[in-house]
Amino acid sequence: MDYKSFVANFSRVACVLSVDLKETDSNKRYLVVDANDAYKHTVVKKLEDFVTNVPYTRYIPKAENFENLCDLCATADRPVHSYFDVELYNAWMEVYFMPLDSGDPDKKTILFSYEMNPKADIDKLTDLSSQTAANVLRTCLKLRETTDFQESMNSVIADIREQCGAKRCSILLADHEKREYSLLCEDYGNDPEQVPLSAFLTEEFYKVIDTWPRLINKSNCFAMVNDSDMAAAHETAPEWIDSLKSDNVRTIVIYPLRSNNKTIGYIWAGNFDPSKTLMIKETLGITSFILSAEIANEQNIRKMKIMSSTDLLTGVYNRNAMNNRITEDTTGVKPIEKPFGVCFIDVNGLKAVNDTQGHLSGDTLLKDVASTLNEFKTDTSEIYRVGGDEFMIISTKTGKEDFDRFVEVLLANSERPNRAHFAVGSCHSSEAEGEDIRKAMQKADARMYEVKAKYYFKHPELQWHNKIV
Repeated sequence: MDYKSFVANFSRVACVLSVDLKETDSNKRYLVVDANDAYKHTVVKKLEDFVTNVPYTRYIPKAENFENLCDLCATADRPVHSYFDVELYNAWMEVYFMPLDSGDPDKKTILFSYEMNPKADIDKLTDLSSQTAANVLRTCLKLRETTDFQESMNSVIADIREQCGAKRCSILLADHEKREYSLLCEDYGNDPEQVPLSAFLTEEFYKVIDTWPRLINKSNCFAMVNDSDMAAAHETAPEWIDSLKSDNVRTIVIYPLRSNNKTIGYIWAGNFDPSKTLMIKETLGITSFILSAEIANEQNIRKMKIMSSTDLLTGVYNRNAMNNRITEDTTGVKPIEKPFGVCFIDVNGLKAVNDTQGHLSGDTLLKDVASTLNEFKTDTSEIYRVGGDEFMIISTKTGKEDFDRFVEVLLANSERPNRAHFAVGSCHSSEAEGEDIRKAMQKADARMYEVKAKYYFKHPELQWHNKIV
């Protein structure tokens, strides 16, 4: 057949591929037979540089997902359509594979065509099989069953595992810039042979996660469904693949969770029927798109909450957080656990430093005091910056003797050489009328000013314009 003339009739990007079903070497198995000019312009600078009957990897990076789709079209002898996010091009790609009559049962010929767009087309995303569409709808409904994010994710991952018929399904969050990861949720049913993933999540496990972008190789996913896939993956991640073998994991699909062109995690399913691979990839592909948005939104909400309750200069809680905490106690929403103690801490000489050395030097004093308070705080202590030069500490579930010892430590370190000095006033709940947090705060604040006055009496040179600062 004259493939050159055939493919030239297509206005969109198109090429003809051959798949040698008896060949196991991918460099010989998948060849580019010919292509139209639209395709050639995407892979070479000059049309005369295009060569036919060469491995597809001459023109694009090796991609397991591309090879899997070629094989599916060739072996099933039916058209294949897919739509996915391709990290390599930072775009969404819609691909078509159409089987052609090659006349050779061992060498299949395929028409390959695609379109790319920078943004996802919702209409194309919803062009799903009835089974996948039902699965995706179920996932969306699960996400709205409860306002508790963690609870909804636990429910969703259990549902996805059942949809895929997998032994285990998990979502891991990852920050490749900070080289950090965490397990968001997992499900392995009631299988007693399955060990919780948390048992494997050591600091060393990040090395495994770090191989996943290379396994995905700028494609939309990584799939391992046969011995050939396992052997290819072993070249990139030998230790991980060996561990999968020892745990009798023979099939796995991993999809990256991406938001704003950045990978924020991975969803994966393991040990499933290989015949369900296409359905699983379709299910995970679309749900990864939905879950990425859901997880990114939750992360943004958490960041906003942290920013709204954190003092950006010192890193401790801010006045807004303190007010919210007191309100939670007084309204009974979240009572402060008794017994408790309250400390007020005020930086000595801050105004003098600000006026003579500048506010950057004053900021250094504030950060130094916050550092000291963090150094000696207990597990049940919360530190707040409640004013320009004032901090407050609430220590919950703390008896008077333990609290007094804590205050003594603060006082002993309140005038260290070459460190910021500060005054400390305290009050234990046993000293407050009715163990009222507000009464305790008032007494601690008054006592702090008494200590501060004594400090300036000893150091009159630090008073500024004859005022206590």
